[in-house]
Amino acid sequence: MIAIYYLALQVLKLYSYVVIGYVILSWLVGFNIINTSNRFVYSILQFGYRFTEPALSRIRRFLPNLGAFDISPIILLLLIWFVEMCMKLYLAPIIFN
Repeated sequence: MIAIYYLALQVLKLYSYVVIGYVILSWLVGFNIINTSNRFVYSILQFGYRFTEPALSRIRRFLPNLGAFDISPIILLLLIWFVEMCMKLYLAPIIFN
């Protein structure tokens, strides 16, 4: 049970890194710093899109349209942080005692 707990925490942390990386890469593409005609850049963007878009699209359904600003990654990162904190505060004492 302890191994599953630590695995879940690491998966959440890895997913938050993927979200942060995808946001940074999308900014770099948006400001024309990197070019999506490069196959490697395009494959990394596709990877980030496929992993983050299901969660981000669900969050965007509830958010108002803010124009060019997309705060759904921030809300997703806050939700991941909240789940991690709940796991550490409520689930860890049950598992480790």
